[in-house]
Amino acid sequence: MKSKFMQHSDEATSNDRANRLDQSDRSFHDWYRFVLSFPPHLVRIYLERFGLGQGSVVLDPFCGPGTTIVEGKLRGIGGIGIEANPFPQFAAEVKTDWEIDELALASAAKEVGAAAVDILRSQGIDDNQPFNGDMEKLRLKQLAPEAAKLLLRGSISPIPLHKTLTLLECLKGIENEPHYRHAILALANALVRHISNLRFGPEVGVGKTKTDVPVVGTWLAEVHRMVRDLASMSGRVHPTSKLLLADSRNMESVLEPKSVDAVITSPPYPNEKDYSRTTRLESVILGFVRDGAELRSLKKTLVRSNTRGVYKGDEDDKWIEGDSEVEELAEKIEERRKALGKTSGFERLYPKVVRQYFGGMARHLAEMRGILRPGAQLAYVVGDQASYLRIMIRTGQLLGRLAERAGFELVGVDLFRTRWATATKCRLREEVVVLRWPG
Repeated sequence: MKSKFMQHSDEATSNDRANRLDQSDRSFHDWYRFVLSFPPHLVRIYLERFGLGQGSVVLDPFCGPGTTIVEGKLRGIGGIGIEANPFPQFAAEVKTDWEIDELALASAAKEVGAAAVDILRSQGIDDNQPFNGDMEKLRLKQLAPEAAKLLLRGSISPIPLHKTLTLLECLKGIENEPHYRHAILALANALVRHISNLRFGPEVGVGKTKTDVPVVGTWLAEVHRMVRDLASMSGRVHPTSKLLLADSRNMESVLEPKSVDAVITSPPYPNEKDYSRTTRLESVILGFVRDGAELRSLKKTLVRSNTRGVYKGDEDDKWIEGDSEVEELAEKIEERRKALGKTSGFERLYPKVVRQYFGGMARHLAEMRGILRPGAQLAYVVGDQASYLRIMIRTGQLLGRLAERAGFELVGVDLFRTRWATATKCRLREEVVVLRWPG
């Protein structure tokens, strides 16, 4: 019998270029995206393979900044995105709002930018020139202490932060305008890409310190890119998109029964990547997360995929009770921990993360059954992991089997790419688990 686990050589590649954003795909997608998010061209492959078109509805239950929904909308396909992290959900919502007046956005941005520049100049700060005066004489704006605690130390320098908070204060003058949200997203993108000291690899970190950088001018450049993209869609009729702030393990309360034709998504992988850190800077500075309590509440709505996101009382492991393969994997990790003499609190949680992760995904798949139309097709982009003491976790293989257990048909597992894991010194598969819901 032919194996269900197969490679489509015309769609897979063995290097990291497969995950890069093509120059032709930068419109709308590039307004804000995760550095390691899956690319629009991969979404297109499955939109076409699933035969989706006008009148179809594609769902991304882990939508992040909305790659699937944006790409679907560009191709005339309606979409629904579910995201539990408030800032990416906001970003996806803005990226699919093409009905605003782009000229009004450009005009408002020009006025706000001029006001911010005037305020900074009155303080002796030129946005276009590095500050070389006495910083002790400046009264720099700062974040509230509880918010500041949430940031990685050194993630943004004092003067760029002051400029950003000054601009944000000026933006309040247009907060009742339809284009205000676009202006805020433009600032988020400028923050992450150009203003902050952040660097991105497998995990977000702090790179070279930027003592001073242009903030207003950088933000205006992001706004102008939005204006150009919006102008390219002016006068066209677009399908409806909905972006909902919700838990992907509890969607029946926000979605209509049998309303979805297809799913294209990339859920979190079981590793030590804290996904809330990826958006921490913009979430905190722009007021989406204000203190530790709000951050904990956010994390509790996410599928448990790392030791910083598991809590006492988590019960998703109930969904995989009696699953010998997941249990054997968790036990193997625990045995390796003991053999290596690893005793930290985080290392002791590795087996729990594995159980909670696959339990959470089993719970999610069970939830999907009520909202899918019979014959719906699904594509889950997932990756193998070896973060837990180098015990290999074949995520795609396990997810496919859990899906079969939930009543889905496993169509196949396509190799998307392989990637080099620097921490574990091995090459890992990133795959697309393709499913069908018989109904």
